[in-house]
Amino acid sequence: MLLHDARRQARTSSVGELILLDEQDRSLWNREQIQEGLALVERALSSRRFGPYTLQAAIAQFMPKRQPPPRPIGARCGTLRFLLRVEASPVVELNRAAAIAMRDGPEIGLALVDAILARGELTDYHLAHSARADLCRRLGHTSEAIAAYERALKLTTQAPERRFIERRLAELGADFDGPPN
Repeated sequence: MLLHDARRQARTSSVGELILLDEQDRSLWNREQIQEGLALVERALSSRRFGPYTLQAAIAQFMPKRQPPPRPIGARCGTLRFLLRVEASPVVELNRAAAIAMRDGPEIGLALVDAILARGELTDYHLAHSARADLCRRLGHTSEAIAAYERALKLTTQAPERRFIERRLAELGADFDGPPN
């Protein structure tokens, strides 16, 4: 939790707009919380007795260490694969697909996300459709990206996430009327 909370100030703009990890001002990250969080993760991992929360913390530790270009993605993919064995869930699988897309390219990530969605487990999960939309956008599959963003928008209730998706739709030139009245 410390590692996630350490980035709180950088996650949104002064007007509440979402800021993606790669675009965050790292000078706003709380270095004290990061150091404490990293020490706790190290202690938990060295105990050799850990469960899903320790693995999730191990994944979170890669974020503050990440420098462009992303260096720990391979390790993050491995940790997510291990977490899937310990606590399998479609959301963990989706996170792993996103990490694999960063490491191996959007084509591979899109195939994984499509497989997850085809099983029907995350059909109503907005982040699955947002992930699919982003991968399609990165591949230049504009109409597929628009359709996936529109599906994500229908499922999203948080105003900052809605505005982010609306901006993406506008960037893609979607025939978008804006938020519902």
